[in-house]
Amino acid sequence: MERIESKDQLISYIAGGEKDPSDFKIGTEHEKFPFNINKNKPISYDGKNGIRSLLENFEEYGWKPVYENENVIALTRDNKLGGGSITLEPAGQFELSGAMLDTVHETFFELVEHKKQLSNIGEKMGLDFLAIGFTPDWSRDEMPIMPKKRYDIMRSYMPTKGNHGLDMMLRSCTSQVNLDYSSEMDMVKKLRLSFLLQPVATALFSNSPFSENSLNGFRSYRSEVWRDTDPDRTGILTFIFDDDMSYERYVNYAMEVPMYFINRNGEYINLTGYTFDDFINRRIEVVKDFYPTIDDWELHLTTIFPEARLKKFIEMRGADAGNINHVCALSAFWVGLMYDDNSLDAAIELTKNISPQELVELRNIVPSKGLNSKLDKLDLYQLASEVISISKDGLKRRNNLDKNNLDESHYLKYLEDIVIAKENPADSLMKKFKNNWNEDISKIYENCRF
Repeated sequence: MERIESKDQLISYIAGGEKDPSDFKIGTEHEKFPFNINKNKPISYDGKNGIRSLLENFEEYGWKPVYENENVIALTRDNKLGGGSITLEPAGQFELSGAMLDTVHETFFELVEHKKQLSNIGEKMGLDFLAIGFTPDWSRDEMPIMPKKRYDIMRSYMPTKGNHGLDMMLRSCTSQVNLDYSSEMDMVKKLRLSFLLQPVATALFSNSPFSENSLNGFRSYRSEVWRDTDPDRTGILTFIFDDDMSYERYVNYAMEVPMYFINRNGEYINLTGYTFDDFINRRIEVVKDFYPTIDDWELHLTTIFPEARLKKFIEMRGADAGNINHVCALSAFWVGLMYDDNSLDAAIELTKNISPQELVELRNIVPSKGLNSKLDKLDLYQLASEVISISKDGLKRRNNLDKNNLDESHYLKYLEDIVIAKENPADSLMKKFKNNWNEDISKIYENCRF
């Protein structure tokens, strides 16, 4: 493991994500809640039809288990079989971290294959998967706990920093897209735009209007929960709009974010309350015998949760979980904006007058207001409509055609329908709950399966 001797190595790690535009990839991640179809309840780790058995059943499709002690906690797959990994969130939320792919078409096929595997295994086990941003009727106490030491440390620490950290860990699901940059300047442009448009993504993909058996007053309760999770590592990073924004500036920020842990020989060591700066400058007595490594830095970066996250790529974090069309639309939305220079410039021009302070305010109201969010001269619905159009143009210019001669822009129909109806997924669910379901929350299990 590479030992950290200076801050320059931390900067070089992030700069190492730079790629030639011809090598840009799309990484799509999506979570869902496994549930027992007879009871509409979450499933435990152990037992005949538990999470462990679910993971083991994936081995027939070429997935290989990853163990922590004697427990299977993840799966990986060779690139020749498709690549990617399957991991467990704290309460068993089932996540596919997709392979790094060239087109949204490939993302679609990856999702279809994943769904087939889930369906085949789920049918055998009496399970299905709920694709929604927050548990509609499961209490925090009902949620199972996965046997991952890192989550034990987080579960103890979270309540000291906010009221909803455990809800975030145990009861939320998201969809994310990871995209590349070509240079420091390109990273800065894309990261700024990612933050500016994250409220738009939250509004379009809001899919969590239920909790505790009823409506909760929000379109994206998942997004609202993040507002009271841990202010040290979440929210809008306003410093990215400063003139001196750079790799180093982000590294300086990340070094001051309190750590959770380090891993040595498969064991997690609790370092909550200390910063990475404390660690690399050897100010933490309990780990004086351990030298900080690049692996420690990589792990630490995964424990920082702003609305958009910089690692060796940029991660879009504003969207709730949803079905295949939902996830594909999310990937298409960001790819059309970020991987076409004309669209990138047009979106930057469109958002140039949104101040950091306005952005923070917008992020705070969008979980409840959704597409109805407004600030003075800023109408989020109008902004969303224009941004979708810009993304569509970008995807058309990419001109990646599938076997039916369709380019990637057709995946945006999901969003265009939302704009036409002026209803995001949450709005649609709220209407069904009141009018079609007679306020029977159990109907969610028929209507929101992955």
